[in-house]
Amino acid sequence: MPDVVDQITRSRMMSGIKGKNTDPEIQIRRALHARGFRFRLHSSDVPGKPDVVLPKYRAAVFVHGCFWHGHDCPLFRMPGTRQEFWREKIERNRKRDQTVQQQVADAGWRSMTVWECSIRGPQRLGLEETVTRIEGWLPDASSQRSEIRAPRSEAA
Repeated sequence: MPDVVDQITRSRMMSGIKGKNTDPEIQIRRALHARGFRFRLHSSDVPGKPDVVLPKYRAAVFVHGCFWHGHDCPLFRMPGTRQEFWREKIERNRKRDQTVQQQVADAGWRSMTVWECSIRGPQRLGLEETVTRIEGWLPDASSQRSEIRAPRSEAA
């Protein structure tokens, strides 16, 4: 399927996509702050520069966009154009995510991935439920790695 816009327009559109301080990330941060949590942002002290770092709990929270990280959910759909490029890019992102998670663990930090679909999309948990789950995970030092995603539909 050909692109509906020319190459210059597409390039301008893609360059406007943010890598940090995304809407889901900001929503999570505001909700955590409203519940009294204090944290650092994109700290280079922790591998992968997590979106939210809570030193008191030695915990790192990564807020992943379902498209960019190739999540298996309704929010992810492979683009119709340049499919080989996108397949390779998303696969590189997934491999990098796995490497970063291992580096975080090796550095003695716990990590949680919050998927965009948990707060947006047809099957979402919602912001409050997502943040409640983060809040429950933080004091549980026995849980080294966790993730929050939208529930899978019965049809999937």
